[in-house]
Amino acid sequence: MGNSSSAIAKIQFDRQGCIIQQQDYYSVLGVSRNASKPEIKSAYRKLARNYHPDVNKEPGAEQKFKEISNAYEVLSDDEKRSIYDRFGEAGLKGSGMGMGDFSNPFDLFESLFEGMNRGAGPRGSWNGAIDGEDEYYSLVLNFKEAVFGVEKEIEISRLESCGTCNGSGAKPGTTPSRCSTCGGQGRVVSSTRTPLGIFQQSMTCSSCSGTGEVSTPCNTCSGDGRVRKTKRISLKVPAGVDSGSRLRVRNEGNAGRKGGSPGDLFVVIEVIPDPVLKRDDTNILYTCKVSYIDAILGTTIKVPTVDGMVDLKIPAGTQPNTTLVMAKKGVPLLNKNNMRGDQLVRVQVEIPKRLSSDERKLIEELADLSKGKTATGRR
Repeated sequence: MGNSSSAIAKIQFDRQGCIIQQQDYYSVLGVSRNASKPEIKSAYRKLARNYHPDVNKEPGAEQKFKEISNAYEVLSDDEKRSIYDRFGEAGLKGSGMGMGDFSNPFDLFESLFEGMNRGAGPRGSWNGAIDGEDEYYSLVLNFKEAVFGVEKEIEISRLESCGTCNGSGAKPGTTPSRCSTCGGQGRVVSSTRTPLGIFQQSMTCSSCSGTGEVSTPCNTCSGDGRVRKTKRISLKVPAGVDSGSRLRVRNEGNAGRKGGSPGDLFVVIEVIPDPVLKRDDTNILYTCKVSYIDAILGTTIKVPTVDGMVDLKIPAGTQPNTTLVMAKKGVPLLNKNNMRGDQLVRVQVEIPKRLSSDERKLIEELADLSKGKTATGRR
């Protein structure tokens, strides 16, 4: 009976009577329900490093970071964990405990990672440093360039430090002052009262864009400290890339602000398909046609490969739709040029729709001969 009441308490409904899906804190951290405190802390530290917005700039990373921090705060506290295990998240809210001293997930992270330089991240910080954003470039390659790799010179557009203000964003001759909105922290915490309690969120300060300072803006860069310029760079594309592959060129993205590190350049590959050769991972697919005579007697034909035209032996008695393997004639494994896939050749046997009188006569003689062998075999 006790178990039933606990299960019911963990189900929460909205005003329309629909069940509100709640996350399992143990699943969020990837630990078992009987995990020890050190195991929970270790799991949190690993996930927090991966999803902290100063490190992970992918969409949704910050929300994931908050979920991880929320789960850790509850499961690392014996009393909160006990209530959560019995009644779920609804039990925590009902008890008035909810989030505690570390309701700001970034404060929780700071408490466990002392010494981390918040100024190195894209979020704004005590010293105002903000990392530059990543840039993306779409590179189109032909089929063989993708297979064997190529070196390309590309022209990229990115934000570089403004020469007029030396990247400060301030008009020359003026002095920046501390932002009064965030007190120079670069972030502000907003609180919203909801039916489920008070929700706090840390956001980049809109007054100073996370720098912690305000100033008379530079006329050249409008206060951003950066201007957009083009640059030509040499890019070495490794053998074996395919459509959708992404190459990362470190520090070739947008410049950081206030001493922040530059972002990275991500080159997204698009490969133009070959009209004859098809790619299947590291294998090359090709279909050849042979006459029924060649299929019966065997022959040697020339087939196209990424290495050029190559002789392929068709064994005598090859059946229709047989696949022949041309070893190591496929695509090199990415970053392992000494290893290659195969070329798989599917053999289509052509059966003539019309025969000349001489051809028909020979086929009929062959058929009679075949019947004679069959009859002899029966005796």
